[in-house]
Amino acid sequence: MPKLPAEAYAIIEGRHSDPFHYLGLHPEGGRSVVRAFIPEAVNVEAVGEHGEVAPLDRVHDAGLFIGALPNGSKHYQLRAKFGNDVVEFEDAYRFPPILTDFDLYLLGEGTHQRLYDKLGAHPMQLDGVDGIGFVVLAPNARRVSVVGDFNFWDGRRHPMRVRGSGYWELFIPHAKTGDHYKFEIIGPHGHLIPLKSDPLAFASEVRPKTASIVFDEAHLPRPRPAPDGINSLSAPMSIYEVHLGSWRRKNDNEWLTYRELAEQLPAYARDMGFTHLEFLPVSEHPFDGSWGYQPTGLYAPTSRFGTPDEFATLVDACHREGIGVLLDWVPGHFPDDPHGLGHFDGTSLYEHANPLQGRHLDWGTLIYNYGRTEVTNFLVSNALFWLERYAIDGLRVDAVASMLYLDYSRPPGAWIPNQHGGRENIEAIDFLRRFNTEVFARFPQATTAAEESTAWPQVSRPVEFGGLGFGYKWNMGWMHDTLNYISKDPIHRKHHHGDILFGLHYAFSENFILPLSHDEVVHGKRSILGRMPGDEWQRFANLRAYYSFMFGHPGKKLLFMGAEIAQSREWNHDQSLDWHLLEYKYHSGVQALIRDLNRLYRAVPALHQMDCDQAGFEWLVTDDANRNVFAWLRKGFDEHARCLVIVNFSPNVYQNYRVPVPLGGKWKEVLNSDSAHYGGSNVGNIGEVHAEDGELRLTIPPLAAIFLVPES
Repeated sequence: MPKLPAEAYAIIEGRHSDPFHYLGLHPEGGRSVVRAFIPEAVNVEAVGEHGEVAPLDRVHDAGLFIGALPNGSKHYQLRAKFGNDVVEFEDAYRFPPILTDFDLYLLGEGTHQRLYDKLGAHPMQLDGVDGIGFVVLAPNARRVSVVGDFNFWDGRRHPMRVRGSGYWELFIPHAKTGDHYKFEIIGPHGHLIPLKSDPLAFASEVRPKTASIVFDEAHLPRPRPAPDGINSLSAPMSIYEVHLGSWRRKNDNEWLTYRELAEQLPAYARDMGFTHLEFLPVSEHPFDGSWGYQPTGLYAPTSRFGTPDEFATLVDACHREGIGVLLDWVPGHFPDDPHGLGHFDGTSLYEHANPLQGRHLDWGTLIYNYGRTEVTNFLVSNALFWLERYAIDGLRVDAVASMLYLDYSRPPGAWIPNQHGGRENIEAIDFLRRFNTEVFARFPQATTAAEESTAWPQVSRPVEFGGLGFGYKWNMGWMHDTLNYISKDPIHRKHHHGDILFGLHYAFSENFILPLSHDEVVHGKRSILGRMPGDEWQRFANLRAYYSFMFGHPGKKLLFMGAEIAQSREWNHDQSLDWHLLEYKYHSGVQALIRDLNRLYRAVPALHQMDCDQAGFEWLVTDDANRNVFAWLRKGFDEHARCLVIVNFSPNVYQNYRVPVPLGGKWKEVLNSDSAHYGGSNVGNIGEVHAEDGELRLTIPPLAAIFLVPES
């Protein structure tokens, strides 16, 4: 065999960083020379564009072949014999680059808003040949190969070329949609690292398998749009938060598919009067017990319930029912599973190298390096991807507080201050502002919401005014205070009166959502019903009063699934909700109340138009701690759009209770949570009461709320 150059051995040994420099068609000594590396081939021929055949010499037993094409041939195929089989195929190393110079410029700058159009695996046609173009970021790798169904998972067969600031690319002819693949990477120190799933895979295998799957996301069916203005500050927003794997199950505790969910869930949400569905994270994740909050595939709807097309069908079904779709989105951290983003190219590419910056102590997960342009580009583009490709109506950003503070849940000395010596994560702040700016610029009908549990100012205020730019913020303080109050025996509530009042001191400092989320019904906290004191009747009455209080309070609403049927036990992600409870009158009564509260909230402008405006709220009774009674007025844009809300958190009935009102005449009692229809004692005002001398004299039912509106 002839003596080979070092480059040839780099190909044979699988460590060449630019295989196109050696393989493929090259001019050499006035000839057109083809070099091909095809392990296990007995012999190889090059077939020219006019059918001419040129045998290639086997110059190394590992499978390196070299030969000359007849003069004038520019295109060719390879014909290889494997045992008794002869296969004709295109040479991947004869095709032009995938990324344009402009792509490389934007990628290097970190401003490529459509990363998903270029990175990942994309069906395409080059030089008239169908195949898949693969592109992945791995700037510190010595070599990256695509391995998959199309090459026997052999990293020697398809090494990629590196371009720009570390983007590896390769077009593999005749690879196809549905093929499974990963990336084989040799790190900067020459070590082969575990096979990596594609960070921009659009589909993945069902866990515990972890391969990426080629999927043509550009041809996803486009869901119809949601109703106009569904996310507006002045619109009613009542969110039903759902974990898709445990809302309902079938047969032997099996998941419903996306298609089955599409047939059942949107119709249920519409019947219950909710305006939005919010899905716990649907991005691919390896561990069921993370509920999706430890994703490894941000661009892939989890394969647990079906294909990306079928997920699009679920979104479309929601929109058909007039329901908006929000996704929980997790840009704050990711798991360190070996096939995922951690140590992706043999270095800390997506995460910080220093564990004082790069690892969450609470969750054992890795923290994104927001100071790296490629990382923020990856995350912002992902947000835009869900809004564009799946017509999602908004993103709820998980664990924002953990992103904002460098010392989040860290003991003294276990964190690194910013350049000014402070605890604020300046790079994360810049990322969140950029994320919100680009989302609202590209999708003005969409919204964003922050799960932010501290007093960080202006979370839901515009970036140009110094805010973070979110559309809404979860009101975690309201949730903690009011659950603390309602869990007390009524005889003790007078000592906690301020838990109800305090939230109104800051209720309009942000655009708030009032959340009773999944986090409040797990880890020993009990269900919402489980927190209620007293005997069975009192527990359900307390629950009805509390939900009614929530719907009368300023702010958009969010209930986790199961709350609407008064689930008795804590949520278990491995089981369906306890739908059989609806056979019992108290549980079905709570469901009927939630349905009616939603309808009232949507129908009465005073209850939603000024949810986020101080002018839409007026306290009427704040000082009746001994009787556990609160009363306030909600206001709409029109001066006659008014709703009086009175809540009695005691088990006593109060007769002739006086409440001042701004309008005379008849006031209709439009909802009473003590109605027998809901399981109550049916104490009330027989549907209406007349104002006398500027006040109403009311019968206040026990552990209940009543809503009254002036007759127009």
